Amino acid sequence: MSRTVYVVEDDLDIASLVKFNLEAGGFSVRVFAGGSGVLAAAEKTPPALFVLDIMLPDADGLDLCRAIRRSPRLSATPIIFLTAKAEEADRVVGLELGADDYVTKPFSPRELVARVKAVLRRLEQPQAGTPIQAGEILIDPGAVKVTIGQQEIGMSATEFRLLEFLARHPGRVYSREQLLDAVWRETRFVTPRSVDVYIRRLREKIEADPENPSYLVTVRGSGYRFDVPSAEAVS
Repeated sequence: MSRTVYVVEDDLDIASLVKFNLEAGGFSVRVFAGGSGVLAAAEKTPPALFVLDIMLPDADGLDLCRAIRRSPRLSATPIIFLTAKAEEADRVVGLELGADDYVTKPFSPRELVARVKAVLRRLEQPQAGTPIQAGEILIDPGAVKVTIGQQEIGMSATEFRLLEFLARHPGRVYSREQLLDAVWRETRFVTPRSVDVYIRRLREKIEADPENPSYLVTVRGSGYRFDVPSAEAVS
């Protein structure tokens, strides 16, 4: 896997600080002072991870995140927001767009490097078991790919991990806290509310009717359960 991190940050002092600490942590770093050219460069040479500021002089980091998630080649690449926007609502927006972590300024450079490593460890964890067929959904851990029928569904690494974990334990109810421990582990910026955001994103991608889900079922007061719908329900 690539060890290159793309850092998109217009404050030169912060960019230099991030670059120095990531390189000390064993990464190669390419810094962009704005959003221009980032996507084209990444499409040509995909990084291991993006660190994105939200407020950029020539672009919106949220729009850049959207573009990354729409790119077939980059959609699974982890994204960490590094931003002064610290409100819970801002974190939720970042999650809804597919961010894997969210670090607020001022920040500890050591913590940022630890968070980068934690996100990448989650991606690099060995895939266990065989592909999972659940109704029309095929989850292939080896390829980190989800298909419905003949259509591949773009997902971030975190979305894939969450779906795979639930699908490997059909019928079992997991609380939000249990899902945090199983999927996010040491990347603990996420909250129980964040789990709800990820479940909603997955429903929008895999459910025929996200408002009336067949696979990702809410168990009120307890958490979430993965069900395998009957053939009649799928058809």
